[in-house]
Amino acid sequence: MKGETNMSGTIWALVPPIVAIALALWTKEVYLSLLIGILSGALLFTKFHILAATQTMIEVMNWKIGDNVNILLFLVFLGIIVALITKSGASQAYGDWASRKIKSQRGALFSTMLLGVVIFVDDYFNCLTVGTVMSPVTDKYKVSRAKLAYIIDATAAPVCIIAPISSWAAAVGSSLPDDCAIDGFSLFLKTIPFNLYAILTIVFMIILIGKNFDYGAMAKYHADLVGKKEETADGDEEIKIIGNGKVIDLILPVLVLIAACIFGLIYTGGFFEGVDFITAFSDCNASAGLVLGSSIALMFTFVFYRVRSVMTFQDFAACIPEGFKAMVSPMLILTLAWTLSGMTNLLGAKYYVANLLGGSAAALQYLLPVIIFLVAVFLAFATGTSWGTFSILVPIVCHAFPDGEMLVVSIAACLSGAVCGDHCSPISDTTIMASAGAHCYHLNHVSTQIPYGVTVAAVSFVSFLIAGLVQNVVICMIIAVVLMVATLFVIKAVVAKKHAAVIAEIAAANKAHYAAK
Repeated sequence: MKGETNMSGTIWALVPPIVAIALALWTKEVYLSLLIGILSGALLFTKFHILAATQTMIEVMNWKIGDNVNILLFLVFLGIIVALITKSGASQAYGDWASRKIKSQRGALFSTMLLGVVIFVDDYFNCLTVGTVMSPVTDKYKVSRAKLAYIIDATAAPVCIIAPISSWAAAVGSSLPDDCAIDGFSLFLKTIPFNLYAILTIVFMIILIGKNFDYGAMAKYHADLVGKKEETADGDEEIKIIGNGKVIDLILPVLVLIAACIFGLIYTGGFFEGVDFITAFSDCNASAGLVLGSSIALMFTFVFYRVRSVMTFQDFAACIPEGFKAMVSPMLILTLAWTLSGMTNLLGAKYYVANLLGGSAAALQYLLPVIIFLVAVFLAFATGTSWGTFSILVPIVCHAFPDGEMLVVSIAACLSGAVCGDHCSPISDTTIMASAGAHCYHLNHVSTQIPYGVTVAAVSFVSFLIAGLVQNVVICMIIAVVLMVATLFVIKAVVAKKHAAVIAEIAAANKAHYAAK
């Protein structure tokens, strides 16, 4: 790529994602907002040379697609499997069966959350599988697609980051510098109880579903929906069922998909070449493993459906372009989000953040966990990537604290902040996949999810402030959970009071109206 601007490594490096996010939230147009953000970065990099900026955009896009082509293939294969399960009638059969077992909206939401927790291998896989399996059930009990998307998103990255057997554990381990005093997997295990944002997100969901209330943008969204049809993503039209699938035709392909993806992950990590299971997971190529697993599951589904005469060969073949078509929108958004992230890196955002954080390490030692948490939240929100945030901040933290409890707390703060920023970011791949899995209009999901993410982030902020001073996992966990529960009960009381005030106001207006008559 040509040239390098003198804005490299400065706060200007964060302008492209800020422009893209602000435009997306303001205009509600994701594609154009991302493109404008990318263009602004290219113009800054080339000192506003139009032709050079255009060439830079193309080169960065080529580079990011090349680096992430396995993820795109995984989405295509998964889209085809989803189309097959849906059009075979298996999804509807499962929905009918689950509807007889699940008797309430609360039950539908808890079942969705439980399935999201169980599928902890990878966040992409989680998002699309949970959405496919549970949407017939949540639709029956009038759960909005925005609420479904939130539950899917909140059980994706926040669960993967505290699951030792996941692609995220491998990503964290690979971010450690070579001279680190502890191996990546052992350090990851130690960070789990300190990973407060992830744990508090699960606590938050349990209380929210158990107490059956919403607030903020989600409550307003539900109020605006009364008597109206919910706006959903493209491709969510009524699907014509062409097969005679049963419940087993959904469950078995999904189980094979889970098993095949685990097999793919450990295979790429060298498990079948003599490497032990834990090391294989730590050293796996997550994207290649998921492609291998999804392709095996697709082949199994073909053979299984043909043996059971669920679909004809022609019907099966017709689902291939349909599955690809269903993934075009998320693939396009992901490609643009990756390009935006690449443009941000090209402008030296990681050097700016490293300098900002490195300068405060010595002077603010006990405040460093909460500072790392905030920096990670901002960086992940602005760039839309947790893994990129890990790779930037984890080496800095390891150099600041070579060993000891402070290293564990600070790494946990980094992981928590990265997941928090990724969870709330409109340009995050996980957020995009959650929208796709729920067939929810992307910005509806983003706008309704942010207040929930911010609530958990605020409690996490206070908890990491305490963690930096106390450094005791039991005390920190108890305080964090108590704060989360107390915060939600206060919010619920405020919402109930406001609701009562509105009802009283309406009653008073009606009384005055009839008195005037």
